[in-house]
Amino acid sequence: MTDLSNNSPSIFPSDARFWAVIPCAGTGSRSGAEGPKQYQPLAGQPMVAHTLAAFSGVPRITQTTVVVAADDDFLQSHSATVLIAGCGGATRAASVFNGLIFLLECGAAPDDWVLVHDAARCLITPAQINALIDACASDEVGGLLALKLPDTLKSEVGGRVSGTLDRSDKWLAQTPQMFRLGALADALQQAGDKVTDESSAMEFVGLAPKLVAGSAQNFKVTYPEDFALAEAVLNARMKGK
Repeated sequence: MTDLSNNSPSIFPSDARFWAVIPCAGTGSRSGAEGPKQYQPLAGQPMVAHTLAAFSGVPRITQTTVVVAADDDFLQSHSATVLIAGCGGATRAASVFNGLIFLLECGAAPDDWVLVHDAARCLITPAQINALIDACASDEVGGLLALKLPDTLKSEVGGRVSGTLDRSDKWLAQTPQMFRLGALADALQQAGDKVTDESSAMEFVGLAPKLVAGSAQNFKVTYPEDFALAEAVLNARMKGK
């Protein structure tokens, strides 16, 4: 197994750069849309364009890389001003790992920070991204945006409630999730393809990522009804400018 972490957190330099990786190789089968949901029109633009606009509004980010399937030329045809890596994998974890290796090959350092964000969380704002960077840049592990669980949480057996769970320590994981590039690549390599977010990979290798309060608006557009809600929020923001 290749050790990609390079350094221990205690000796990381203070001038590490910040990179962003947007896995964008999914098909969005639950959305009901024809074609990948991240390219569906939303408030006059492809959904992913709103996501990328938020990251472009954070000057501290050196470069944003979008990881797409090898045969996906959508962003090239839409004049995207981001790095496009045609190395998307069969799973989110594979796409992120491939994107990290792509960044290393492009000159990123293992001890640089990387922020991984879902393309379908198109309501993320520069302020939220900056809040995550501010909270984690001096942390030894890194962390993620997350939301304290607001609702009563039930367990289920056979379609019926089997219990009510304590929600006091429960959080809904969001993105971006921010970790050292080499450490995250190494954790993903060890954890394998089944982890559904970057924090899970870091947890797999025994680390405890920091929870940073996010926003209820930073939801992932997943189901058909989510499109209308996201569009309403985007339109309200545009009117408020």
